[in-house]
Amino acid sequence: MDFTLTEEQEAIRENVARLCSRFDDQFWLETDRTGNFPFEFHSAMAADGWLGITMPEEYGGAGLGVTEAALMMHEVAKSSGGMSAASAIHINIFGPHPIVVFGNDEQKNRWLPPLIKGEVKTCFGVTEPNAGLNTTALETRAEKTASGDYVINGRKIWTTTGQEADKIMLLVRTTPKEKCKKVTDGLSLFYTDLNREFIDVRIIDKMGRKAVDSNEVFIDNLPVPKEDLIGEEGKGFHYILHSLNPERVLVGMEGIGLGMNALQRAAKYAREREVFGRPIGKNQAIQHPLAENWMELEAAYLMAMKAAANYDAGLDSGVYANAAKWLGGEAGFKACTQAVMTHGGMGYAKEFVVERLMREVMICRIAPVSPQLVLCYIAEKALGMPKSY
Repeated sequence: MDFTLTEEQEAIRENVARLCSRFDDQFWLETDRTGNFPFEFHSAMAADGWLGITMPEEYGGAGLGVTEAALMMHEVAKSSGGMSAASAIHINIFGPHPIVVFGNDEQKNRWLPPLIKGEVKTCFGVTEPNAGLNTTALETRAEKTASGDYVINGRKIWTTTGQEADKIMLLVRTTPKEKCKKVTDGLSLFYTDLNREFIDVRIIDKMGRKAVDSNEVFIDNLPVPKEDLIGEEGKGFHYILHSLNPERVLVGMEGIGLGMNALQRAAKYAREREVFGRPIGKNQAIQHPLAENWMELEAAYLMAMKAAANYDAGLDSGVYANAAKWLGGEAGFKACTQAVMTHGGMGYAKEFVVERLMREVMICRIAPVSPQLVLCYIAEKALGMPKSY
């Protein structure tokens, strides 16, 4: 058993870290204050080819695996940018995967190169206000017209980067649920223009990650050409599953990166901050929680790497991917919270960054699946217990 990274993987970590270091605490403090999207960071990642890390080489990508993508996103989240930086590019890493697997050659040639070059930004329209995590309960409908094209009506929520996006990947119902043999049937996947003449994108004012917007999306008679349907009609739910495990691994790694970022800041502060004539890091009440954070983050990292390796090897990765997401989110949250407490009053000050990391790491606990549903999944799939929902 060898835990050593390859030379190529080490180079990925080093080069991504070097690029991210160009965007310092002050840059991200300003984006968090203003809510301006980090276009400069997005452009820099695109210029160096990172947006296509998992995309096929024939379309301009690097053709690498989820393991390499996970290492990249870990470094991004571990940088000053935290979740703001990760979320600015996150959709590019897992979102287009159904296009790669199920799209035809014309679609791949039309859609993938602009995404990889950073010329086009996309967003993900799956979650709905009345469905939440129950994806089979989606109400957004696509009606086929006489020409074979479609008209889509409905609502989506928590659509990231909807304010900047040119394209949207939409999971919608094309066959009423009552006419389907299984509830997972009748859903279709489209990748189409985010045409603001028919789509109203309304920003959600939220707790953290102000620089990368989240939105409600209202779709009113959106015309969609049949050429924008991915694969077969009615198979969309099964297509979207191919991006879920990679996303769980990446979110877990991002939570770990945020936690390591916060832990490094806390340890530095504890070494330098003196109270009663001695550094506070000399006190076990400060040392022990941070030592626990280090162990938990390292353990979560190993689980995420195992999940990524399994996925890339074509082995079953569902249990490990969900475990990686849960462990990464929980360990990251604990580390970020402890970093604020280690800083004491200054942990509440924006200039010390850890308060932003604590706000941002909540995403890794909540999305893309709740910690409670992960536990249900592990109980069922890993332990053979009856399904509880």
